[in-house]
Amino acid sequence: MDAETPDSPTIERITCLNVPLDILFPEQIPAVINQMILKGGEQHIVLLSLRDLLRARKAGEYRNYVLSAALVIPISKSIIGGVRFLTGKTLQRYMPFDFVIRLLSTLEERGRTVYLLGGRRKSIQTTERNLKRTFPGLRVVGRCAGGFRHTDEANIFQAIKKAGPALLLVNRGVPGDERWIGRNSGAFGPGIRLWCSDLFDVFAERRHRPSKGVFDRGLEWIGFLAKNPLRIFRIFPYLYYKILLVYHRLFRGG
Repeated sequence: MDAETPDSPTIERITCLNVPLDILFPEQIPAVINQMILKGGEQHIVLLSLRDLLRARKAGEYRNYVLSAALVIPISKSIIGGVRFLTGKTLQRYMPFDFVIRLLSTLEERGRTVYLLGGRRKSIQTTERNLKRTFPGLRVVGRCAGGFRHTDEANIFQAIKKAGPALLLVNRGVPGDERWIGRNSGAFGPGIRLWCSDLFDVFAERRHRPSKGVFDRGLEWIGFLAKNPLRIFRIFPYLYYKILLVYHRLFRGG
């Protein structure tokens, strides 16, 4: 994606607190995704929250997972504000569900395929039905609910490789969550990998996503707080983030 051609727009990668982020505009998504598929090999996309950004600052498995991503897409308004404070640049923020819809629409236009992995059995079954109805040109070439045993992984890898999906969509229920993708790099065969924790429950209408207005104002956390009051303690990582931004602005030049 370095050389800009009609099928390969230039994507600018910047850093915020030493964590990579990509500036990807909505109109670029189809060309970028198609170019990733044509490039071949295993590639993954990270939808990065503020909590994830702070995790990715520390050396270790999750940081390596983020650093090796083909795309790192911010989903937190706090990240957008932090980047603007440090660099003056404006990033495009995406609601995870909306980004996945754009991704699936791109795949449908080219008649590509998707494999569903993780989530509860009923949710993944309903998700498959809804995807087939919403994206008739998109082929679901396999599905496997989460909660599988470690001894089943070899068979799952073989099934995914045999199906050869353009996109492996991974939900909760796999060991280690999104880190499971990085741990098993090389086991899936060519294609794009994407982790999105609650996606199948949203597709299955078991969980509601925030409205666009709420998301645009950065208030989606209120709904999450209502479901789990203990999330109020996430104010401390947020304050730590603000302190880091000021420190980097004053002493690290952004």
